[in-house]
Amino acid sequence: MMKATMNHLEEVHAIFDVLHGRKEADLLMKNLNILDVHGETVYSGSLLIYHKRIVALNPDESIVKAKEVFDGQGLYAIPGLIDCHFHFESQLANPVALAEAMVPCGTTTIFAECLDILSSAGKDGIQAAKDLFHDYDKLPYRLFAFAPGKKTDAAVTKAVLDMEPVIGLGEFEHFTYSAGDEDDFQKAAWVREKGGFINGHWGLTALPQMTLNYLPAIGVTNNHDVWNGDDIAKSIRYGFCTQIKFGVGSNEVIKTLIRAIVDRKFPTENFTLCCDNISIERLLKMGHMDWIVSLCAEMGLNPIKAIKMASLNAARYYHMDDQIGSLTPGRFADIVLTDSLSKINPLFVFKDGELIAKDKKLLKNADNDYSCMVTKGVAGLDDLTPQQLDLVPMEVSEDKTQAKVYLFDVYGRGHAKFYQEIWVPMKDGKIIPEYEGQRLSRLSVVRRYADGSRHIVNGLFKGVTVDSGAVCTSFPAPVPYLVIVGNDSEEMCFCAKEVDKYSGACIVTDNQEIKSVMPIEIYGMMANMTIDELTSHADEIDAELEKLGNHNEGEPVVNKLLSLFISLHRFRFME
Repeated sequence: MMKATMNHLEEVHAIFDVLHGRKEADLLMKNLNILDVHGETVYSGSLLIYHKRIVALNPDESIVKAKEVFDGQGLYAIPGLIDCHFHFESQLANPVALAEAMVPCGTTTIFAECLDILSSAGKDGIQAAKDLFHDYDKLPYRLFAFAPGKKTDAAVTKAVLDMEPVIGLGEFEHFTYSAGDEDDFQKAAWVREKGGFINGHWGLTALPQMTLNYLPAIGVTNNHDVWNGDDIAKSIRYGFCTQIKFGVGSNEVIKTLIRAIVDRKFPTENFTLCCDNISIERLLKMGHMDWIVSLCAEMGLNPIKAIKMASLNAARYYHMDDQIGSLTPGRFADIVLTDSLSKINPLFVFKDGELIAKDKKLLKNADNDYSCMVTKGVAGLDDLTPQQLDLVPMEVSEDKTQAKVYLFDVYGRGHAKFYQEIWVPMKDGKIIPEYEGQRLSRLSVVRRYADGSRHIVNGLFKGVTVDSGAVCTSFPAPVPYLVIVGNDSEEMCFCAKEVDKYSGACIVTDNQEIKSVMPIEIYGMMANMTIDELTSHADEIDAELEKLGNHNEGEPVVNKLLSLFISLHRFRFME
């Protein structure tokens, strides 16, 4: 979905005149080593850009004229990088703030899910989509989006399918598509009528055989739920564009996938790259598509093929390779200059032929305002009692020295051991929160708005450990829940009720005093903050928890806790 911005007759005349020196081009980029992703070669040359697009390779400089000349200093020119599956709201930053962290990494296009924020908006989902996409074309990256395949009413999905920049249907609900849900049938029919794309989701490679056949048969054409080489092989066999994701799961998961591609010599044309979910802090510290391309090369993939997985392959899959994904005439001038192909170092980033980032700093951003999407909290936990958060054994051993409880593991370690039923010591009728020699904190999963009896799951948690105090965060979709980590039920209850005052928040308390608050007030799903404000709040949460005994690794605690809800929903710990 690329908007035409001028009369076609005028445009073809103008390009003819530019190439014959009768009209000025906008930019001449000289002294480049240009990556030809089609031929998988590199050649020395120049690029001529007019009206946002490349119009010539190695133009005759004795003829052409340009308003501006850029010396590429012998750097490699590669296509702007593409993230082919990105959850727009999971990293908490609004679309403008996201640009500050993402675009300097060389990412110029994302294909985004927005199902959680639209689900969070409930009956206001259609208006929320309009507000979210308002002035999307002013952003310093290309945004293509998907209507919610799950978590929203069918009417919301139908309306969003008619909006720009929506190009298809997002993830189906994995509990319902295998059961023949009528809403899934209707959503799939609507997008088929429009000729749009349908995204796959959880467990495609682990589905019953007939369901696995059903999904590609109705038009599901991609799969980002692979965890090992056998998953990859099955995904390829059924014709899915297999999206290798790196933002969710441990580093070992992504390394397992890349190692399988290298060792089993899978043709790389089958693959694109995506982050799925990623935190702003990780973008700022490690990078985005530049990081995963570099890791692919480090682990033995041909660097050019790795770059293609984040450019031409993605563009081809979405039928946009005539617009993006390569540095050839007619394509938008989305260009990254790097001093290496095997370790991407985005020194200059151009979108539409305009320099928008240099030396990992964004030079130009949109001024879109999302404050109209901020919502006020509606309390739902007034009747929550500390006793409801007590850890009660599922089973007690005959000698009453052991108790069976749930153990939840932070989602960053992958789905495989997200939860277990374990035996822990008991003494004088009290559970001792230790397992395999490690002291653990408690976790409570609490439904925010009770309809009759309140759904609560209590267990132990590996990933955040505090000696005192508590931390709580909320997640509004598809059903509002909170997770609370702590050791004392009174403290945990107090912390939860403080979060309940906001539409969304992450809060740290100790001795029933608030130590740090991170508001998440755009429908309880996204923060209405600049990138500096967002990272400052996340850092403050971590700093306060460190004072309480937590030693954090990897993602900020707020992102760790938010990612829990993905697995809690998958394994039906949320109603």
